Amino acid sequence: MAGTSGGRPSIYPSLLYTDAKAAIKQLTEAFGFTELSVYEGEDGMVLHAELVQGNGAIMLGSKGRGGRFDAAMDGAGPTGVYLVVDDVDAHHQRAVDHGAEILMPPTDQDYGSRDYMARDVEGNIWSFGTYAPEIGV
Repeated sequence: MAGTSGGRPSIYPSLLYTDAKAAIKQLTEAFGFTELSVYEGEDGMVLHAELVQGNGAIMLGSKGRGGRFDAAMDGAGPTGVYLVVDDVDAHHQRAVDHGAEILMPPTDQDYGSRDYMARDVEGNIWSFGTYAPEIGV
């Protein structure tokens, strides 16, 4: 059920950092990622960033920025993962049918995506949606 369009990756590890700016610096300088986009709040906190490496990408942000993902990651497993799917509602129904803990039902986002959030058996957070960043591959 996973899908992509235009050669975009379909899976995006999603990470939260205490100091997201320092993480971006290390990831770009030490590990060779390229900054695709960084969105900051008025206070300079990184709300959302996208970094690319080869034909893959990660999403990251600051811990304590608020929002459902930040709250879901509090005390969660080691990471969160975002997976692009073609039919969010069908994917969600499959997860429900198999007893997954749903943290956010399918929701239309203001940036055009439709997505939902679930927790896996180890506490990791999985988000499934239609948003696929253009990374120029």
